[in-house]
Amino acid sequence: MKVIGLTGGIASGKSTAARLLGELGAPVIDADLLAREAVLPGTEALAAIVAAFGTGVLQADGSLDRAALGRQVFAAPEARRTLEWIIHPEVRRLARLKLQALEESGARVVFYMAPLLIEAGADTFCEEIWVVDVDEATQLQRVTARDGLSTLEARQRMAAQMPLAEKAIRGDVIIDNRGTVEELAERLRRLWKDELKKQER
Repeated sequence: MKVIGLTGGIASGKSTAARLLGELGAPVIDADLLAREAVLPGTEALAAIVAAFGTGVLQADGSLDRAALGRQVFAAPEARRTLEWIIHPEVRRLARLKLQALEESGARVVFYMAPLLIEAGADTFCEEIWVVDVDEATQLQRVTARDGLSTLEARQRMAAQMPLAEKAIRGDVIIDNRGTVEELAERLRRLWKDELKKQER
């Protein structure tokens, strides 16, 4: 089974790309969803987060307050590294379980969508990397509009990730997403069609 890593920067459109690939019939594992699963109430990861960041990162029902945690980790690189040290191993474990299940079901190609694919070292189990790419100005505009952040907050979140230009260098396929969703969908349709042809050889 071929594993293709799908990544990009914040607000580059990687989640939209993952959704569109799923609509085309491609199996997609979403690391963001795995990260949420990893910190559900009662998990070891959530307990470790509370131990590291305090009970202020919990909501009244005991679930993780992602906004409160985000304010801490995006303002301090050391705090972000601590969070990644807690979550990344658990996300990798959950990803391997899902990859194994897909392989057993007969899947030939699967996409693993992860914002921090390269930073977390998850690219090591990917045969190929696809990078959803936009210019910095578009990225900044989308982050502030989507998340209601100030320009400073948006730049902090962008700076917390590997620059998109550097990810593009590591990518095997670069997907330009400066245009519309329809244009992105058409690019992905062609790429997926080509990938299916490769599997038929």
